[in-house]
Amino acid sequence: MEHKIALVTGTTSGLGQAAARLLAQAGWTEIIVTGRTLARAQQTAAELAADTKLKVFTPLELDLDKPSSVQSALAELVKRGRSVDFLLLNAGLVPFKQRVLTEAGVESSQAPLIGHHQLTVGLLNANLLSPSARIVIAGAEPARGGVPMFKYTDLPAFAAKYHHGDRTAAVEAVIRNGPKVKYVPNNAYADAKLVVAWWVAALARRLPSGMAVYAVSPGGATDTKVVRSAGPALRYLMIPIVKLIPGMNQTPETAARRYIQASEFGTDVSGQFFASAQGKFSGPIEVQRQPHLHDRASQEAAWQAVVKVSGVDFSSAPSLSAAS
Repeated sequence: MEHKIALVTGTTSGLGQAAARLLAQAGWTEIIVTGRTLARAQQTAAELAADTKLKVFTPLELDLDKPSSVQSALAELVKRGRSVDFLLLNAGLVPFKQRVLTEAGVESSQAPLIGHHQLTVGLLNANLLSPSARIVIAGAEPARGGVPMFKYTDLPAFAAKYHHGDRTAAVEAVIRNGPKVKYVPNNAYADAKLVVAWWVAALARRLPSGMAVYAVSPGGATDTKVVRSAGPALRYLMIPIVKLIPGMNQTPETAARRYIQASEFGTDVSGQFFASAQGKFSGPIEVQRQPHLHDRASQEAAWQAVVKVSGVDFSSAPSLSAAS
């Protein structure tokens, strides 16, 4: 893939900013950096330019919680008319101690996926992703299970118990943290990242030949602002412990390199979720094989739920590939 234009969300701090810096250093000719306000995006672009001594950063206003902001960003990108080669959907949020919903009634840690879906499908509908584009979205280790203090919803059981087996309705309930979904911050985060993994698998089946998408966990990187909203147990118990255990934490730059690595992956692994080996939060990334991640019914239910919540789908119905 030619290193031409990259678009990175969530670049005002942390992993997104580190990724933008690494892309510039790797020779990308333009990196579009986003912020909730144009002023913040401009400040970030200026800081990165001063830091790298490279004038390759373009600011773009993008608030993923606001559909109108996503549409405005898309309109600006259409106006520029230049295709994106690498779309890095990095922005994310660890849930708050108390449940917080967006104006659209979406639980806060689920909201970035809704905005990222609107952005990605909008770019595809506008033919603004290059024929060999790579899409990477931030995943997280709890989606695979086996992470202390995090537990994801057993979707088939939840759907059977409360939604007459309708998994799409069940995923929507999880996204909205609706009736019958008890709000537990860490569990909400695990659910959000599991829905991301399912969404990626479903999107891979809908992408044109030559494009690819992956969910990538950056692993442990606690020195970022993503945990600013985390509850006391996570901030004052788990994170300090993680920092003391060798191999359980890494710098934002090391974590962001996982995204850059994935931008070079082939189409043969499109739709996969990459994370650390079981029991680790750093080191090499590998495809996660847990059966719940590869449940096609859950993947398609996640896609349909996100389409319903976001109100955005492809402008023409794509033909699904036979990939599972």
